[in-house]
Amino acid sequence: MSDLPYLLRSVNICRLEGGKILIGDRRVFPFTRRFEICSTVEEVALALKNMVTQGGGPLEVALTTLVHVARSKASSLTIDDLKDAARLLIESRPTNTTMKRVLGELLTLLAEEKRNLAEHVEVQVSQILHSFSELYEQLGRLGSTLIGERSVILTTCFAEHTFLLSLLYAQRDGKQVSVLVPETRPYLQGSRLTAPSLSEMGIDVSIITDGMGASCISQGNVDLYMTAADLVCMDGTVVNKVGTLANALAAHAYHVPYHAFSISPDTTKKSASDVQMEMRPASEVTRCMDMPTTMEGIKALYPAFDIIPPALVTSIVCPKGILQPDQIQRSYT
Repeated sequence: MSDLPYLLRSVNICRLEGGKILIGDRRVFPFTRRFEICSTVEEVALALKNMVTQGGGPLEVALTTLVHVARSKASSLTIDDLKDAARLLIESRPTNTTMKRVLGELLTLLAEEKRNLAEHVEVQVSQILHSFSELYEQLGRLGSTLIGERSVILTTCFAEHTFLLSLLYAQRDGKQVSVLVPETRPYLQGSRLTAPSLSEMGIDVSIITDGMGASCISQGNVDLYMTAADLVCMDGTVVNKVGTLANALAAHAYHVPYHAFSISPDTTKKSASDVQMEMRPASEVTRCMDMPTTMEGIKALYPAFDIIPPALVTSIVCPKGILQPDQIQRSYT
């Protein structure tokens, strides 16, 4: 894939090595480049729950883990072994419905295989990963068309392949692009993942605090707001990292377009009422980079995601094209 930064190279997201599953540990990047080493599906599920990787990472990790299970079991592998593994992985990140649906579709295909099941796991996973790489490139090229000749773009969290490729293609087309990146508490994905990746790609980037987005928008310093989407419902509702809603509200108020990237809108989710919202432990809010941010015993709340109503979304960049929210259902059902 085109000149991806360190974090998004497949070998650094996860890989199999020496009978182990190595997951790139985004919790310590960019200060340390290390891998969480897992031997079992249970260890992988715990790593996903503990945010070793996030965004598109869990899907690639989950697919790689099924290959690990297939190699470990070899000729004794059964479809029930794969189903048990998939269930543990899906439960680790309940709002990540892309992972759930892709694993479900994979298991349906594999259930039809009566012989050489382990071999078919590897073939199917390889094809899925290749298809996603092609989709990332496709959405990146689409997203680049939304960027003007001179654009300051606000984002939230770590929007990964599609957003970064959009910026890369825009830059290659001679467009001048600058990005404002909120730090993204409590894991600081913006300042630790997004900003270093953009800098590595040679794209102008400035970190702001999570509360600065609305102010930057109100002062006319933002041309576009662009984020990933952890989930898109059929009515055009977008679900993404907590903090996305506040910036979407400000963008709407000041007539700044908001574009969300979705690799796979969820046809099983009609609207926000169908979304299972992940609540993270309160302790994650009262600490930052392993340092306490308040007194012991102070309560906290951490809903991991925001629900952004369709009225706040200008377009959703997806495999079917650049769609307005009310076009999602017609295009996917």
